[in-house]
Amino acid sequence: MSENTTERAADAGPQVQAPAAQAEAPSGAVLAGSAETAAAVTPGAPEAAESAPGGAAEAAATLTGEQEETTSPADGDQEQAAAERPSGRGSRRRQLEREGEVAADFLETLLDICDLDGDLDVDIDGDRAAVSIVDSDEGRVPRRLVGQDGAVLEAVQELTRLAVQSETGERSRLMLDIAGHRAARRAELVRIAREAIEEARRSEEPQSLEPMTAFERKVVHDEVLAAGLTSESAGSEPRRYVVITTSA
Repeated sequence: MSENTTERAADAGPQVQAPAAQAEAPSGAVLAGSAETAAAVTPGAPEAAESAPGGAAEAAATLTGEQEETTSPADGDQEQAAAERPSGRGSRRRQLEREGEVAADFLETLLDICDLDGDLDVDIDGDRAAVSIVDSDEGRVPRRLVGQDGAVLEAVQELTRLAVQSETGERSRLMLDIAGHRAARRAELVRIAREAIEEARRSEEPQSLEPMTAFERKVVHDEVLAAGLTSESAGSEPRRYVVITTSA
């Protein structure tokens, strides 16, 4: 795969044989179909696939164990360190490309089973594989795949990570976007973070932001780190939030 974004048609033939009842499932039952498909693609994780539709926040904590960390200038870039493992940058890039390919195959199958339109863009974003489901020539991506506050998107992302982990044997930190939801939310979060940074500098008082998901908090932490300030997460899920301060 080249460094350029690779577009893959989501109407490609299914990679996994699905029961007839599942193939005929109405598109409104996206999560149920996703869980059953993930269980078929990832035979080692049926319990996790069943738990994902229950909530994106719990899925992120239970299925991947991934948590965003507080960031400050002293912390350094942990993701950059991960990218520089002894295996080398070239090997790491090939691994991320492989993750993207497996994820795209899984999502193609899922869209085909649910009879939903959409094309797939595969890329690498920093130290993550990134896959986006975008509108196709045949039709728009159903916005119900995003769900309220991105809840359905988070669940589908966790199922996709499970499929990748089953195929590669490595835990995946792949990022999924659907219909540009994450891209739009990221731009909004950058604006919110910059405003809070300026207020923290002006007032020299800690600035607490609204509760956010792990993905959203990570975007804010990165922006604060780039500005040379300190941030940390406080509170408990699902109302965990970021606090920005001017001191280390």
